[in-house]
Amino acid sequence: MTRPIITLTTDFGLSDHFVGVMKGVILGIQPAAQVIDISHGVEPYQIADGAFTIAEAYQYFPPKTIHVVVIDPGVGSARRPLLAEMAGQYFVAPDNGVLSMIFAREQPKVRHITNERYFLHPVSQTFHGRDVFSPVAAHLATGVKSAKFGKRIEDYIRASFDKPAQTGQHSWTGIILKADHFGNLATNFHIDQFPALRTHAFSLKVGPQSINRLALTFSECAPGELCAIVGSSGYVEVAASQGSAAERLGTGAGSPVELTIY
Repeated sequence: MTRPIITLTTDFGLSDHFVGVMKGVILGIQPAAQVIDISHGVEPYQIADGAFTIAEAYQYFPPKTIHVVVIDPGVGSARRPLLAEMAGQYFVAPDNGVLSMIFAREQPKVRHITNERYFLHPVSQTFHGRDVFSPVAAHLATGVKSAKFGKRIEDYIRASFDKPAQTGQHSWTGIILKADHFGNLATNFHIDQFPALRTHAFSLKVGPQSINRLALTFSECAPGELCAIVGSSGYVEVAASQGSAAERLGTGAGSPVELTIY
């Protein structure tokens, strides 16, 4: 690849300098890099939201793409920085479960990043996106071998927030993985695991509301009507036609969802 690709996924938003600084660090080390924003609108501190976001994006990038994922409420603590190789790509992220959905799909090789030669110094206790993750990604893009950054580990965090818990013979408890720009709420109920939603009566309780209709398209629902729909990721979403389900229900990433299939 003549111009290495580095993607950024964060909860930093766009009103501050953080994202721009990360790009500056990357380009200062590897000026040829193509830096692509996947999203900086991940809900702050919501690891499940970040995990869902990168899990739905990485598969559309070419081999050897380097993904920097910084949703890092534990920044400055003992949590480890990771470099993971999987699906022919690289992922630089904190060891807090944010890569769990990809770990579950792929066969990862994970390293604990310990070689401070590839950090910016001094290392801040609050901005590892600038001082650790961005420079590591940039040095990787210059051709530094992954083994140079640290040793392989097997005890990295594999969170299970994408797996609903069965609470009864026909009932499960899950969570909202993400509230998107339109206010659609992506649950962790994947249609492949719950195909009966297409053929059986059900109740999907989100906040104060129970939804019991699965629509094929948004246009099947009247403006403002709440319904369930299978999103492009295959996960069941709660939507308000031409409106925001997140605002109407007062929920977002991390909120509980209850499903009963009759």
